[in-house]
Amino acid sequence: MAGTITGSRVGTRPYLLLVTTMLLWGSGFSSSKVIVDHLPHSVVAVLRFGGGALTLLVALRLSRRDGEGGGRRRSSPQDWARAAGAGVLGVFVYNLLFFWGLSLAPAIDGSTIVPVMSPVLTTAFLLVTRQDKASAARVAGLACGAAGAAIFFVGSGGAAGGGQVRLAGDLLFLLSAGCWAGFTLLGRRVLAGIEPLRATTYATVSGAVLLAIYSAPAAVEVAWHDVPAYVWLNVVFVALGPTAVANLLYYRGVQAVGPASASIMMFLVPVVGTACSALLLDESFGAVQAVGAAVLSVGAVLAVTQGRIPKRRRAVTS
Repeated sequence: MAGTITGSRVGTRPYLLLVTTMLLWGSGFSSSKVIVDHLPHSVVAVLRFGGGALTLLVALRLSRRDGEGGGRRRSSPQDWARAAGAGVLGVFVYNLLFFWGLSLAPAIDGSTIVPVMSPVLTTAFLLVTRQDKASAARVAGLACGAAGAAIFFVGSGGAAGGGQVRLAGDLLFLLSAGCWAGFTLLGRRVLAGIEPLRATTYATVSGAVLLAIYSAPAAVEVAWHDVPAYVWLNVVFVALGPTAVANLLYYRGVQAVGPASASIMMFLVPVVGTACSALLLDESFGAVQAVGAAVLSVGAVLAVTQGRIPKRRRAVTS
């Protein structure tokens, strides 16, 4: 939709989109774990984002037919290259690390590490590059977050439900969180000359193509006729909801409120993800992990917000 959004609508609509995104992402952890228990992690990644890419291509085609975005300039090869490059990091590398981690560690760990560490790493990068101010609250929050992460990983290594294997999975989740932080930071540049639907589609398609090439050898070895029907239902869900719809809404949110404010909303994901993992998969934290998760979350919120919610913009072109 072309035009300028002003007044109260700016203060509510982008955040409603981001809340929906976080609900979808949170539920996607447990759903993805169900799939990864039956298929190789690289194959799961391509099923999720291959399906998401196809859905976004259809949506992009329909938007052209309806004349959406007619007031915008045509995207250039540079626009496409920026979006595709973001997809390499935020779709291809992120998902290889994430689903590999998910094959080793419980979904409940990923639903805490990825959404909590992503905004922490985003904030740390902004401070190191002097794109944001290093206030006392932010420094204290980052220190608290680092301590919480250390406690969490110590708890992972000693957990009864996996030990060193679980720890390895959690470290892969941490690396994937770094990829997502980079993807968030790239969002503003990617969206500089291209509407969110087109940018999201280009990024997802480029990442999905690389995932398909990478996962081809493993896909050949899968006994597809033995995959249960409920696994396919989860594949459809994660491809449509937490991938196609959620990524589009996230890019719209980043465009409207910026990467820092969008990152704050990530703190809803652990709540949803933990609830889904506990209720649907009967997963849980050990005592040390629970303490680490609490300390990490407090530090992350302090580091990102500095004890206050960022000011809303008065006008956003969308």
